[in-house]
Amino acid sequence: MTAMDSTNGAHAVRLLGTHGSAAAYMLRDFLYRSGVPFEWIGLTTDERARELAQVDNLQDARLPVCIFPDGTRQEHPTTRQVAEKLGWLQRPSSAEYDLAILGAGPAGLSAAVYGASEGLKTLLIERSAVGGQAGTSSRIENYLGFPGGISGSELAKRAREQASRFGAEILVLQEGVRAELLPGKAIGHLADGTSFVMYAGICASGVEYRRLNLWNEERLRGAGVYYGAGTSEAELCTNQEVFVVGGGNSAGQAALHFVRNARKVCMLVRGDGLKETLSQYLIDRILASPQIEVRPHTEVLELHGTSELEAITLINNLSGQQETVQTCWLFLCLGGIPNTNWAGEAGLVRDEQCYLVTGPDSDDVRGRGVSVVRFCVRVR
Repeated sequence: MTAMDSTNGAHAVRLLGTHGSAAAYMLRDFLYRSGVPFEWIGLTTDERARELAQVDNLQDARLPVCIFPDGTRQEHPTTRQVAEKLGWLQRPSSAEYDLAILGAGPAGLSAAVYGASEGLKTLLIERSAVGGQAGTSSRIENYLGFPGGISGSELAKRAREQASRFGAEILVLQEGVRAELLPGKAIGHLADGTSFVMYAGICASGVEYRRLNLWNEERLRGAGVYYGAGTSEAELCTNQEVFVVGGGNSAGQAALHFVRNARKVCMLVRGDGLKETLSQYLIDRILASPQIEVRPHTEVLELHGTSELEAITLINNLSGQQETVQTCWLFLCLGGIPNTNWAGEAGLVRDEQCYLVTGPDSDDVRGRGVSVVRFCVRVR
């Protein structure tokens, strides 16, 4: 039995499943990032599956099983079903808002705090877990006001509580799909068919993790292949060899987080090393750790495994030499692609990396019949 939270199991959600289950990972990740106390019970034999989860065997389609403090049992639930049981699935309580914010990462949460604290009727919409990509970070040490560092999930929890205290309304597992721009206002539409009026809107839609673009990558997602720092998985990597792909701060933070439990952490860096992409304080700690190996000029060429990751093939992009190593833990910290498709559809200018063109950078496109980003707020 592995407890993912020190809270007494009698007062926490219990999640029972098998290692390598993508469905179990999605639930663990959601609960961890949402700050919900839970206990993960890893099932390793058919006998334990029958005894603890009351299913036939480890291959039973009813796994994973989620048991709530009131005794309610959900079999193979979705994150949406779990959120509904927790009382989080809601629709907008009002037909009109002074301010609507799309995305509940640090930027969206900050906007919600500032808007609500000034008396604006504020709606914050998040399609997954509050905290965005930052919520997956194991430790943030260069954020103003936290000299000792703070985990991304804890930062998101505090910001959520602060926004709620000022009266901001927060919707999780809701997705904005389009907006109609009308004189003096806009109408926002959610994926479930709900609509509302907003007099000002902020898009803080963040980024999507970059992919390796390997043929079986999506099939192994959550079953050995993970995106981001994988904070919910760290305790499950005890005495294992973990591979982290990337040379940025998120990769460095992940490596330092995993090294507390893992036998060895191997950082795979496409470039010459860490100097050009990593903050110096992280470089110093990584180089001082005997459990972390940095392999420059190395990329993942192939993923092996049918239902879960079993091995990876690496290639040195200088020599061309290939090597296949056994592992069931691969964390991809490759940076992100901006979620700005909505902007392209609206006719706003984006650069080659899909970031919005703003400020002085927009001067050379004015007058060409295209739109640039403008900021306008109208408060009733």
